[in-house]
Amino acid sequence: MATTHSAEAPDRDGLQEHFDATITRDQRIEPRDWMPDGYRKTLIRQIAQHAHSEIIGMQPEGEWITKAPSLRRKAILFAKVQDEAGHGLYLYSAAETLGADRADLTARLIEGRQKYSSIFNYPTLSFADVGVIGWFVDGAAICNQVPLCRSSYGPYARAMVRICKEESFHQRQGYELLLTMMRGTDAQRAMVQDAVDRWWWPSLMMFGPPDDASPNSAQSMAWKIKRHSNDELRQRFVDMTVPQADKLGVRLPDPELRWNEERGRHDFGTPDWDELKRVITGNGPCNDRRMERRRTAHEEGAWVREAATAHAAKQAARAKDGAAA
Repeated sequence: MATTHSAEAPDRDGLQEHFDATITRDQRIEPRDWMPDGYRKTLIRQIAQHAHSEIIGMQPEGEWITKAPSLRRKAILFAKVQDEAGHGLYLYSAAETLGADRADLTARLIEGRQKYSSIFNYPTLSFADVGVIGWFVDGAAICNQVPLCRSSYGPYARAMVRICKEESFHQRQGYELLLTMMRGTDAQRAMVQDAVDRWWWPSLMMFGPPDDASPNSAQSMAWKIKRHSNDELRQRFVDMTVPQADKLGVRLPDPELRWNEERGRHDFGTPDWDELKRVITGNGPCNDRRMERRRTAHEEGAWVREAATAHAAKQAARAKDGAAA
């Protein structure tokens, strides 16, 4: 037994050294490469949560497809929701390269064993919310996800390249909608300001808890899965958004928001972290509604999955018979 252990230990040590060297050199880890269990588990957790967020994120704006004020706005919104579905599929595929099972990930989401972004548990009360989601939520996603294009795990990084291009387009779509509304009636301008007031703080919470309360960030950054801390990304988002708000003509609802000449950054207030905890643990305004709709869609789509599986099996059998002939 001692001989076996000593023979295996150098191999594992060598694999760990190769992994560490690859990370240090800023090179990519690929699916067939050896990786520590913690690295694999962290990636599955992060990618799954990201994929779930894209799928659940279809709901808040999807509610407005049939109520959009023009055919053009319906088409734009429909295309955006369709993009989010595609993002979810890319990310589930990336998780599968780590040995995760897509059906299992979906089951974990529906059973409440995996989470999605807290931002999607807030209601869309007016059509202005569609524009603010594009501006704030997709803008925050860009800040968070562009660095993921340099993630140390190859399939995740490559999936993020296309996702970020589409999210950037979504952000511009949302801002264009708000510009149009701000050039409209007093009621439309008031609608935009109301949406901004409601979505600002939840958008800041999208980046996660503060760094001193984020237990996974340090290790994820050491592995170069993520490149920046939650607080750093939050600061970038604020600095990016303030001049856009000035151009748009809306007020960001933070009395502490001001330019700090010494830091060369904006100072801003502290989000309500107790609210974030409530939403993450299932007690947000729309948690139950979002999960019930996802659960219903999964159950009602069972026949499609069964038909696809049967068709694939039939095609495989025909190919096998053809090869045998």
